[in-house]
Amino acid sequence: MKAIFYEGAEHVAFKEAEMPKLPEGWALIKTSHVGICGTDLNIYAGTHPRAAAPLIMGHEFSGTVLEGHPTLKEGTKVTVNPLLSCGTCGPCVSGQSHVCESLKLIGIDCDGGMAEYVAAPVDSIIALPEEMNLEAGALAEPVAVAVHAVRQGGYVPGDRVVVFGAGTIGLCVALVLRSLGATDIIVAETNEHRLAMAKELGFVAVNPLSEDVHSVVLEHTNGLGADFVFDCAGHPSVLTQLTELVKVRGNIIIVAAYKKPAPVNLLQGMFKELSIQFVRVYTPRDFEIAIDLLNSQSSFEKMITHVLPPEEAEKGFELLTTGTNAVKVMYSF
Repeated sequence: MKAIFYEGAEHVAFKEAEMPKLPEGWALIKTSHVGICGTDLNIYAGTHPRAAAPLIMGHEFSGTVLEGHPTLKEGTKVTVNPLLSCGTCGPCVSGQSHVCESLKLIGIDCDGGMAEYVAAPVDSIIALPEEMNLEAGALAEPVAVAVHAVRQGGYVPGDRVVVFGAGTIGLCVALVLRSLGATDIIVAETNEHRLAMAKELGFVAVNPLSEDVHSVVLEHTNGLGADFVFDCAGHPSVLTQLTELVKVRGNIIIVAAYKKPAPVNLLQGMFKELSIQFVRVYTPRDFEIAIDLLNSQSSFEKMITHVLPPEEAEKGFELLTTGTNAVKVMYSF
């Protein structure tokens, strides 16, 4: 089969690969679409602590069942929850397997979806609505991240929100919030192309490099500050603003993964009696909600800026690492 391999820092290659082996309880999927995620960019940069070359990346993908599934017939449209939990640690046995103490992922700890065929545990394979296109189906994983962030954060319809970061996850968070009734969402982003995407999707878009985000937030919240601030940027400069922008007794939700410790104004957090919530990946229910949203709202698909053939493996990563207008880049197998 054909596949895209990570072969070392800033080096990917499109070449032949062996067909996946099917352990007991796993099934084979014919890949349709697979997205490049921020984690894939970390792998590409050679900075991911677990991913080792040669590796077939990709944990955001869709396809059709080929063989090995006990209940889904061949040709059924599917996506995959890529989390691989141990099943025996404390979080797993208490029903919180998404924060398994040794959590692994398809496409990081084993070969993933950037190939013509991919193997996945039967219990992780999720049927898609027959009417859903497989391009949208490949967005289920990032939308599930956003659903989890919003649900765990405790958003209440009517609350005013700021989202930092207009990459895939930030835009997904904003779109999920709007689907739950949020009408006044401010998206802060320094990349002008992504800022334009946020505007196109109907959000109030602010560039912190040229505008005073604090003034914009106060203007849109009657001088109170935001009820919720979602950090989907993961940049230290953002942390210094979070406690400033949120209202007294407001909520800060950390969605982005910080690679290094970063300062946060804890004294201001205490004076304002703020709540800071950290979230990680998603639960099976979050995946179900994400698929329902994708099936009912086409706005999520507007984030897909490029769909490439796998032969253009290098171009996909170049688009996302060289300051282009790319937001969500996918390969179509």
